[in-house]
Amino acid sequence: MKKKKIVITGGPGTGKSSIIHQLEEMGHKCLHEISRDVIREAQLNGIEQLFLEDPLLFSRKLLEGRIDQFQEAENDSSEMIFIDRGVPDVTAYMDYLGTEYPEEFVEPCRKYQYDQIFILPPWRAIYKSDNERYESFDQASKISNYLTETYKLYGYKPILVPEAGIKERANFILNNLGS
Repeated sequence: MKKKKIVITGGPGTGKSSIIHQLEEMGHKCLHEISRDVIREAQLNGIEQLFLEDPLLFSRKLLEGRIDQFQEAENDSSEMIFIDRGVPDVTAYMDYLGTEYPEEFVEPCRKYQYDQIFILPPWRAIYKSDNERYESFDQASKISNYLTETYKLYGYKPILVPEAGIKERANFILNNLGS
């Protein structure tokens, strides 16, 4: 049986991490978002918002981490792995910022292919900003659009996850695998 790598993505504050935690509680293998770790590391080195100060360096660090996660999923014995964001998220964010980037960012988006993509749309009722999430709700909505278009550009047919409780959203994802 082919191993399934399923990405859960969406703009900031859409509930991705909560759903990943719920899927984990339900016994599924999950890989967590890495951008907060990259942001915290930069802040410890005196760079408050690496994403804004050096978007290319930030994006390279994310790309490396997401490729590592893809390979970790490939080498894991689980039949199905849920991943909080995928490789194409990196270029979607750079497109959102208007950051030019070399082919080294595009090629991995073609090379590392996931089996299914679920997108969580912007949802004002649950959106919160914090030390690592500095975007406004409107910015988060625009990022969500870029994510959707980027995944489509690489041949995916993302499935939109409806607004609902965490368990209901996790079950929606599980019930739509292979759709």
